[in-house]
Amino acid sequence: MTAGAAVRIVSADPHIVVVDKPGGMPSVSARTPLDPPAVAAVLAADWGPLEAVHRLDRDTSGLLVLARTAAARAALGRAFESRQVAKRYLAVVTGGPPTTAGTIHLPLADDPDRPPAKRVDPILGRRATTRWRVVAATRAGDALRTLVELEPVTGRSHQLRAHLAWLGCPISGDPLYGPHGGAGRLALHAATLEFPHPNDGRVLRLAAPPAAVPWADFGTAIATWFTNPWAAGPTD
Repeated sequence: MTAGAAVRIVSADPHIVVVDKPGGMPSVSARTPLDPPAVAAVLAADWGPLEAVHRLDRDTSGLLVLARTAAARAALGRAFESRQVAKRYLAVVTGGPPTTAGTIHLPLADDPDRPPAKRVDPILGRRATTRWRVVAATRAGDALRTLVELEPVTGRSHQLRAHLAWLGCPISGDPLYGPHGGAGRLALHAATLEFPHPNDGRVLRLAAPPAAVPWADFGTAIATWFTNPWAAGPTD
């Protein structure tokens, strides 16, 4: 077994490596010796030096781009800054949104009482916008769970998690924003990624379905969604 066996390689060339990051693995270097190794460290033995060009929360799974060269890192950084990168996520939420689709415009700031959580703060918060759309829903007794598609227009830390919690439907398994601290795995997955290749500018479109758990209740809906993940998504 190689050092990177826990991380699935989605695409790789001399300039970048795109992976399907498992939940629980940091996307950037650990803050303390007690933290698990980040993706780049896990892959180093097989792929050499790598640097993540964006972040996913540790408990979020899905597509992550790593640069293999300084030039690729710089080009991808410019692409993210100029919003040439499009991302869509899937999430399973507790309950459901009030309508079938919408856009949340709510500024987010650090919550000093619950670090590293964020809170909606119209005074100190930074602008944050999320588009969402209901994909499917299932009910067991009185318990409603909903599969939603998410498009972060901005890229604030914890943005999707904080916005959905404010909407009244926190992501299942969320230890920070869910009821009673959440239970099980965080059901948030970076499902698609579209960006210009750092070497030649061609547009790459990549998709990765989530693992079976905690998504099993929505297997058919997820399979259908992935037949055309580039279809028109959430709108204003």
